[in-house]
Amino acid sequence: MPATADRVEITELFARLGHLLDDRRWDDAGEVFAEDIVGRSPRGEINGLTDMRAFLHRTEPNGELSQHIATDIVVDFTGDDAATGTANSTVHYFREGEAPHRTAGLRMTCEVARTGSGWRFREYGITLLWLQGE
Repeated sequence: MPATADRVEITELFARLGHLLDDRRWDDAGEVFAEDIVGRSPRGEINGLTDMRAFLHRTEPNGELSQHIATDIVVDFTGDDAATGTANSTVHYFREGEAPHRTAGLRMTCEVARTGSGWRFREYGITLLWLQGE
């Protein structure tokens, strides 16, 4: 059975993803995603880290900032080097100095794998649960 440290690292992976997205550090996507990442969202499917970086650059909202908050994270180990995870996420979209004009409720599901660089998302899915605002 993986150590408690593994559970903490996987849980932190959700937070690190939120910070990466909020800070718009698209080129650092390899810090949270595996090379062979498969991503699914309402916007389509992404295959591979290169495509993930290109997708993040392409879909960057102009003049809009975000704050991702992941909660209710559950991690289930499927092996010593593999796990699944789910989390709820609230994402606030705003313009600098203004209150949010749009908020989304998401459900995130993932498969994670231990890599030479630590735990990384190998499959990552987002389901939009609700949307409030413009």
